[in-house]
Parts: sequence; structure tokens; C-alpha cells
Amino acid sequence: MVGFDQVTKGYGDVRAVDGLTLALHPGQTVALLGPNGAGKSTTLDLLLGLRRPDTGTVRVFGTEPREAIVAGRVGAMLQSGGLMDEVTVAELVRLACALHPRAHPAADVLARAGLTQIADRRVDKLSGGQAQRVRFALATAGDSDLIVLDEPTTGMDVTARQAFWATMREQADQGRTVLFATHYLEEADAVADRVLVLHRGRLLADGTAAEIKARAGARRISFDLAGAIDEQVLRALPFLTSLTVSGRTVRLQSSDADATVHAVYGLGLYPRNLEVAGLGLEQAFVALTAAEEAKQP
Repeated sequence: MVGFDQVTKGYGDVRAVDGLTLALHPGQTVALLGPNGAGKSTTLDLLLGLRRPDTGTVRVFGTEPREAIVAGRVGAMLQSGGLMDEVTVAELVRLACALHPRAHPAADVLARAGLTQIADRRVDKLSGGQAQRVRFALATAGDSDLIVLDEPTTGMDVTARQAFWATMREQADQGRTVLFATHYLEEADAVADRVLVLHRGRLLADGTAAEIKARAGARRISFDLAGAIDEQVLRALPFLTSLTVSGRTVRLQSSDADATVHAVYGLGLYPRNLEVAGLGLEQAFVALTAAEEAKQP
């Protein structure tokens, strides 16, 4: 198991991680979300032993993070990780495999990352998406129990993203823990078993994507209206949390969709193409963090 116990980390007056307690379990695919400055990068750095907590403890399979990494139990793909120049993809992957205490065959690592066709290409001649696949290959060069990914699909096209997440699902199905930080919330919604939302260094929400969406509470309402639209009248609707009007189309968010729709009809309006749906993960994320931000002095 991987765990944080009352972990804090500060930089001057800024508390990047503030009393973080959580546990990660084998076979989980976990998305780490949060606005810029929420503490995601510092959390990953602490997990990988790149920084030490000011207070609290971080344990990775019962040991200090650096001990787990030296033992080959952790693979990492960091957004800031550089790649060696003037070597080929195959040479770099073979080096990573040679250094890993629990290495996979280099040919298998290249194939899993979709790099076989460009194995002889120099690393400094790769596109952004290809370089990301190389970083992924380095993170999975050995039989690691925990795979940590920071914005892993940046620069990848749709096909490469789909292949990447299919591979990650295979890793989790084999009992590995996959933790990834991302700004692509649709990916988190689609692939994560569990979603962690950080805000100002604290754990704001922890659950499945469905649970996070339900916690946000609000629902989306959209409909079309004929004739002139009086936005001030619409803004007076009960339980309204947001309103946008585009041409004849009205889009609302409401904390009580039934009451809001009832009030629309009560105004004598006749909505057409009425749709009511739950928030997507992105909208739920925005709603939760905005509500938390509103509480701050």
C-alpha cells in the first residue's frame, strides 16, 4: 500500500501540501486533479522522494519512497523529465532496462509504448507525442508495482491516447497501482477508478467519478425559446447556479433541476428541446473548487 499520513510541505509562506492523508491500493487507477497551485506536483514529488515532508510521513510499500524506487517498485513519467540527446529510442530504452532491478525485455517495452517503428530514430528528432511515449517506456521498463504519471498524454494524438490508456488499464488489471495527474478531465472521467481532488494542498474530494459528480449537486438544463429572451427574468429562477444564453438556446445549472424547470413553465415560457442531465466531471470539478474558493477569506 502507498500512503500519506498528515503530510505537510511548505515553501516560505505557501503551504503546498496541508495535512494530506490518503492511501492508494493495488489495482487502482487513480486520477489526481486540482487547479494550478493545488499541490499536485508537490504531492508527486513527495511520493517519489524528490522532496521530503515538513511534517507527517509518506510510505511506499512499507518503506521510504527512495528505498522503494531503488528496489524497482516505482516507475515514473514526469512532465519535467528530460531525455538524453544524440541517442536512439532503442538505445535509451535498453539503458533504462539495464538499470532496472526488475527489468522487462527492451523489445517488449518498445512494443508496449508503440515505439518499435521508430526505435532507430534519435530522441532529439522526435515529436512531442513521440517523446511522451518514450517517457512512458522508461516508466514501464521494469516490473514496478506503482506507476506515477504527470500529464502523461500531453502532445499525443487521439489514437495514441487510446492505446496509452488501454495499456494503463492492463497494468492496473495486473495488480499495479496507477496514479496520474492530468488537466484532461474527460480522461479522468473515462479511465479512473478513483478521483482525488486537491485544493490549496488539501484533499477536497475522494471517490469515483460518479461520486464526485453527485457531490457537486448541480444539474445541467438546456432548452430553446422562441422570441425575445429576458435574461434578468431567467436569472431570478430558483436554485440557479449559472446561466448562459446563446441565440435562442438557454443553458442553466441548477442545484434543484425539478424546481427550476417547474419555475420556467410558471413564467409562462414554453421551452423546446428540453434536456436535463448531470454534470460532467469537468463541470463538477469547477463547481466544487469554486464553492471551496468562495469559503476562503
